[in-house]
Amino acid sequence: MKVLVTGGTGYIGSHTCVQLLESGYSVVVVDNLSNSSEKVIDRIKRITGKSLKFYKVDLLDKPALDEIFENEQFDAVMHFAGLKAVGESVMVPLDYYNNNITGTVNLCYVMKKHNVKKLVFSSSATVYGNPASLPITEDFPVSATNPYGRTKLMIEYILKDLYSSDNEWDIAILRYFNPVGAHKSGLIGESPRGIPNNLVPYIAMVAVGKLPYLNVYGADYDTPDGSGVRDYIHVVDLANGHIKAIEKLKNKVGVVTYNLGTGKGYSVFEIIESYKKASKKEIPYKIMPRRPGDIASCYADTSKAQRELEFKAVYGIDDMCSDSWRWQEMNINGYE
Repeated sequence: MKVLVTGGTGYIGSHTCVQLLESGYSVVVVDNLSNSSEKVIDRIKRITGKSLKFYKVDLLDKPALDEIFENEQFDAVMHFAGLKAVGESVMVPLDYYNNNITGTVNLCYVMKKHNVKKLVFSSSATVYGNPASLPITEDFPVSATNPYGRTKLMIEYILKDLYSSDNEWDIAILRYFNPVGAHKSGLIGESPRGIPNNLVPYIAMVAVGKLPYLNVYGADYDTPDGSGVRDYIHVVDLANGHIKAIEKLKNKVGVVTYNLGTGKGYSVFEIIESYKKASKKEIPYKIMPRRPGDIASCYADTSKAQRELEFKAVYGIDDMCSDSWRWQEMNINGYE
């Protein structure tokens, strides 16, 4: 089975390419390298001992995308490509709407033209907005508090409308919670440009000495230790969830939606302690005011994925932090 992976040199896409190749799939990657490196392709080959094709193409370039579909006979598509920084999306919303939504519409047009109608879409738990209760199930009301989240939500609606218009499609929408960690080899991992937006890469930068301290936004939440609680999932677990999803699409399923998380919340201070243990480094931090829009706790109900995909995350927070640290220590400047 040949799979096109858009955004396949990115953090989650690259780990999923590894799991696809190791599961016997043929892989073709399309990426514009706007937030990643072509070096990732060689590292995927080193980890797996298998080859994959790479096209440097932007999804906004519909003719180039069409040409790839002419050259390759795809069975399915995994769609990771997109801009993903919440803060940046507030500053440049048009870039996010154009890139994420137009890119996805172009992809769907080309897939339809070439009769490739199996799609796994990379969505996000941000579509739940500020949930009224926990844990979060897939049938919770959806909303978004920033342009990035709105692009994910709009794409979900687009894909559901697409299926309504043509029942030949089979689409899996995967709502990720907080991906962290790296491949055990230390060859691929998260390589944010500039100051990271997410907690674990930020801690990693402090541990490796590139940043002086961590900002902890809010220590007065109604949580066991006052810091924010989130559902963190190891990126390799997340990648394996995609394998389960693409296997599900081999049957006629229509549109299916799954949370991918661990179902357990970890606090900021718990993550700091686990990272200290993994790195044997002090992680200095400063308590800062809460950020607007941040919520106290957020974690998934994962029972639907367990029941319908037979997927359950296996890695705990210590694995996530030790694998993150191995990647950071081996690649102080990421892929640079």
